[in-house]
Amino acid sequence: MGFLDSIFGGSKEAPKPQTVSSKPADKPKPCCVCKEEKAKRDECMLMNEDGEKACQPIIQEYKKCMKGFGFDV
Repeated sequence: MGFLDSIFGGSKEAPKPQTVSSKPADKPKPCCVCKEEKAKRDECMLMNEDGEKACQPIIQEYKKCMKGFGFDV
């Protein structure tokens, strides 16, 4: 610490940097994306006795949409 620092208050601590949350704020919730694809998938599953087989293209479309938002379903 120098002479001028002691006169002009140079002994103050430097401000601490603010911490930033590591959680991305721009990532939407899974329930808020791909609503149209989800509705088509749900309707297909309800209307078909063997929905798993009958709705495979629609299910894949939904999964692709979700993956685009960073969700692995």
